[in-house]
Amino acid sequence: MTMPEGLERALPEIAGRDMFDALVIRTDFSDDESWNAVVGELRLPWGPSGEFPARVQVIDTPAWSGAAADEVLAAVDEDEYLSVVFVADRYTMQSPTRALLALTTVWEDEDDLDPVYYQELIESPEPRQFRTSSTAVHEVHANLTLGNMGFAEFAAAASAEPDQVLRPV
Repeated sequence: MTMPEGLERALPEIAGRDMFDALVIRTDFSDDESWNAVVGELRLPWGPSGEFPARVQVIDTPAWSGAAADEVLAAVDEDEYLSVVFVADRYTMQSPTRALLALTTVWEDEDDLDPVYYQELIESPEPRQFRTSSTAVHEVHANLTLGNMGFAEFAAAASAEPDQVLRPV
């Protein structure tokens, strides 16, 4: 869905998210069966032995239909505790793996950067997104929230997979 120039879409506010809840936003409404499978996987306990309960906030509102990655990022920009948002887009619904798009919400403000570091970022930018299975969402979210790993580490692991989709370790 493309908005006419000059018009911005007002996406619904996301309220009540606990900082330890992974945020998953559905932007494609073409396949309820695939979506239900994704949600079912998101609600499963996770961890090496399934010892951790699923903590997820699922946004399943048609107002998000067709929202692009930049629109999603703009809509969640005010959540200072959110480091990653997961998007169930058209690719998610159509691919056999139902891989979600993981988007980092953290980026450097170029006005505050050292010029040498800024040049390094221009020449070799950090990854902004990767694909992940719904069964890896909790691991990614928890490790980024706690600062155990960086987004680039997960993106690199995803890119090392033959299908470019991160799965649980």
